[in-house]
Amino acid sequence: MSASHKNLHSKLSIGGLLITLGIIYGDIGTSPLYVMKAILGDHTINADIVLGGISCVFWTLTLQTTIKYVLITLSADNHGEGGIFALYALVKKTKIQWLIVPAIIGGSALLADGIITPPISISSAVEGIRAFYPTMQTQTIVYIVITILFILFTIQQFGTKLVGKFFAPMMLIWFAMLGTLGFIQIINFPEVIKAINPYYAYHLLSIHPDGFFVLGFVFLCTTGAEALYSDMGHCGRKNIRISWIFVKTTLVLNYFGQAAYLIHHEGSTLQQLGGENGNPFYLIMPHWFLPFGIVVATLAAVIASQALISGSFTLINEAMRLNFWPKVKIKYPTEVKGQLYIPSINWLLFFGCVGIVLHFEKSGNMEHAYGLAIILCMIMTTILLNYYLIMKRVKLYFMVPLITIYLLIEFSFLIANITKFAEGGYVTLIIAILLISIMTIWYLAKKINKSYTKIIKIDDYKKVLTELSEDLSIPKYATHLVYMTNANRVDELEEKVIYSILQKRPKRADIYWFVHVNILTEPYKTQYKVTEIAKDDIYRIDFNLGFREPTKINLMFREVIRDMVKRGEVDITSRYESLNKNNIIGDFKFVLSEKFLSNDNDLRWHENIIMNSYFFIKKLSLSEERAFGLDSSSVKIEKFPMVLHAPENIGLTRITK
Repeated sequence: MSASHKNLHSKLSIGGLLITLGIIYGDIGTSPLYVMKAILGDHTINADIVLGGISCVFWTLTLQTTIKYVLITLSADNHGEGGIFALYALVKKTKIQWLIVPAIIGGSALLADGIITPPISISSAVEGIRAFYPTMQTQTIVYIVITILFILFTIQQFGTKLVGKFFAPMMLIWFAMLGTLGFIQIINFPEVIKAINPYYAYHLLSIHPDGFFVLGFVFLCTTGAEALYSDMGHCGRKNIRISWIFVKTTLVLNYFGQAAYLIHHEGSTLQQLGGENGNPFYLIMPHWFLPFGIVVATLAAVIASQALISGSFTLINEAMRLNFWPKVKIKYPTEVKGQLYIPSINWLLFFGCVGIVLHFEKSGNMEHAYGLAIILCMIMTTILLNYYLIMKRVKLYFMVPLITIYLLIEFSFLIANITKFAEGGYVTLIIAILLISIMTIWYLAKKINKSYTKIIKIDDYKKVLTELSEDLSIPKYATHLVYMTNANRVDELEEKVIYSILQKRPKRADIYWFVHVNILTEPYKTQYKVTEIAKDDIYRIDFNLGFREPTKINLMFREVIRDMVKRGEVDITSRYESLNKNNIIGDFKFVLSEKFLSNDNDLRWHENIIMNSYFFIKKLSLSEERAFGLDSSSVKIEKFPMVLHAPENIGLTRITK
C-alpha cells in the first residue's frame, strides 16, 4: 500500500471519525425516516405491534449490522479495501470457479440499490413539508425531489472533497438530532425500553396484520450495512467500528422515541395523527422545530445518496479491473486516493433515479421496491464470507453455526421481501438482471476470447526479429515499435503480434517493445519489471498495478524508458545518422490490435449470443488506446478477424476442364 494512502482517514483520529460519519452512514442513518412508518402502514396503532416492531429493529441492527458487518465482515479487507468485489478478489485464490456467481449477483444488486436509495431517502424527507402545507400536490414534491437529484449528480464531477467538509458536521448534527428527539420521548414513557427483550420481536410475527411478511419492512433499517463495507477503503476499519457505537446509540434512541410516542397515541392511525403523510419521524418533533427538522432530514438524505453514488463508482472501477465490466472513462477529481468519478455511471444512475421518482411518486410506494435487491446482495456476501472464513481456517464449530444463522436470517428477510415483487420490487430486480447480464456477457466473452488466443514462444522468432531490425532493404516503420500483449509469461507472445510484425507489411524497427499490464488482486501497487530478450533489439516490460490504480500506460512507459536510459540499459537515440549525431530521440509507435467477429465462424448458439452481445457492448465502451491512456497521435490500430471454431473443411471439388 502506498504511503499516501495510509493517510489520516485510515488511522483512528477525530478527523477520521468525522469523515466516516459523513461518508458511510448516510444510508443506514436515514432509515428512521421510513422504517416505523412502513411497519405500521395504514393500521390502527397497537402497543404490542409497536414494541414488536422496534424489538425487531433493535435485533436486526445488532445481529445484521453490528455483528455481521461491523465485527466480522470488516475484518475481511483486501489491503484496506472493502466491498463485495474486494471480498471476491480475496476468495478467488481458493480457485473455486463458481464463486464468481455470488460476486456478480451481489455487485449488480448493490448497484441496483444505488438507483433506489436516493429517491426513497430524499422523497421521505421532502414529504415532511406537508406538515406545513397539507394541500401540497404530489407533483410538486416530485419536481422538488428531481431538482435535488439533478444538483446532487451534477456536483459529483468535483469530487467529494468540496462536499466532504460540509458532510461531516451535517451528519453529526443529524445523529445528534435523532438521539435527542428520541431521548425526549423515552423520558415520557420509559417502559418502552422493555422492547429490548427479543420475545416482543417473536410475538410481532404472530400479531401483525402482515404476519411474517412484516420483516420486509423491518429489513429497511439495515439496508446501509452493505454500503458501510464497500466504503471501508475511504475511512479505515477502526474509524468505522468506533463511530458505529455513536451511530447505533442515536438510531436506537430515535426508534425507541418514535415507539414511545406511538404507544402514547394507541388506537389512532398515522393518518389521523399527521394527515395523509403521517410519519412518526416528524410527529415526535415539536411543531416549532419542524422547519429545521425537515431541512436537516433533506440534507441527510442527500448525503445518504452521495455515499451510494461514490460507492457505485468504486464498484464499477473494481468490476472493470476484474473483467466484469466494459472499460469506461474514469476521472480523478481530487488528489485523495480512491476518489473517482465515472461520468457514464453517474448519468446512468441519475436517469435511473428520475425514472424511479416518476414511476412511484411517493416514498410509501418506493418502500415496496426497496430492500429486495439489497437482501440479495447480503446473501451473496454471506456466501463469499463463508469461503473467506474457510480460507482463514476458522474453526468449524464457530463458523458453521455463524453462517447458518445468517443464512437463516437473510433468507427469512428474502422470503418476506418477495411479496414486494409485484408491488414494485420488479423494478430493482429488472435493473439488477440487466447489470448481471452485462457482467456475465463481458466475463464469458473475455474467457472465450482467451481460450482462442494462440500463444507462441518468443525464442522461436528472436532470430528473425533481430535480422528484420537490421534489414535495410525494408523501409523503417518506426524507431521504437511498442505492442501491448496479454501473454502472462515473459517468454511468450500472441501469434497475432508476430503476424502483425512479419506478415501484414513487415514492420522494421530498431527496438521492439512488448508491454504487458497485470492487474493485481490488491488495490494499490505500482511496480514494473524489464526483461531483455535480445540486447538493443527486443525488450519486454511488465507492469503490476493494483486494481484501484489508473492505467496511464503512456506516462508509465516513458518513466520506465527514462529510468533505463539513466542506468545505461538502452540507447533510445535515433539510429538515422544525421539524427544520431545530434542526439535526437527516436519516435515511438504503439500498435494495438482490435478484434472483430469473423464471418468464418462456426459458433454454438450460446457463444453466438455472448460474442455478438460482447461486440455490441464493446462499441459503446472506451477504445483500448484511451483505456490504456495512450497518445492517439502515436497509435496504430490493426483489425484482426476473430475466428472461433473455423469450419474444418469446406469440401471444394476441382475441375480440370
